[in-house]
Amino acid sequence: MIVAVLGLDCSPPKVSPGVLHLGPGETLSSVPGPMPGFGPFSNFSDALLAACPLILGKPHAMAGRPTDENFRLRWKLSQEYCAWLYYTPDDNYEMSMLVAATMQPDPTLRTCDLPSAVDDRRYAPEKLGYVFVLHNHPYENALSKSDIRFIVSMAAEHEVVVKTRSGAIPISIIAFYSHSADPERPTCDGFFQYVPGTGELMKWTPDQGHWSPEQIGTITWTAPGIYRIDYK
Repeated sequence: MIVAVLGLDCSPPKVSPGVLHLGPGETLSSVPGPMPGFGPFSNFSDALLAACPLILGKPHAMAGRPTDENFRLRWKLSQEYCAWLYYTPDDNYEMSMLVAATMQPDPTLRTCDLPSAVDDRRYAPEKLGYVFVLHNHPYENALSKSDIRFIVSMAAEHEVVVKTRSGAIPISIIAFYSHSADPERPTCDGFFQYVPGTGELMKWTPDQGHWSPEQIGTITWTAPGIYRIDYK
């Protein structure tokens, strides 16, 4: 049975619509937008509810649970996909195309090299608001050091707060996860979020078409590049 699983899962990665697969050493100066067939959405909550299953449903986006028999193999084959959820002059939220790496330099980590800019040719570049960095975690685990440092650098490059017609929204990073035991049938079970402007580390879970928040900690920067997490 294990041989059959190996034979199935070790096949070449599937080509997935809306995904840019970057080879070793490849980089992008910008990521195209919008994602075909996604949105637009008039509020970011609905956009996140739609983005979660879309990202988790990509090939090898899930590794299952660490207690699963085949977790080590699934983790080895797993991929991280990332995208921008951005705000347009039309008062809508759109998602860029997804970026994924064909190879992982560190076998203990999963990363994706998301450009800092979106290329949506319908709008002038300076008119876009960069709201959320979206990505998946192959299993439920908290945001990594690279996640936290990346969104801090993006807040410095763009804005800590994005002004929209319905109010100010702080830039943040989001990691979707699933509890499903079957990677082929992922469920959207929530996401972790870090908000650099407030220091909040949040965990959100879906609740009857809405997101239910829980603050799980606070991140405090004690020196350049150095921080501590105080969990609640």
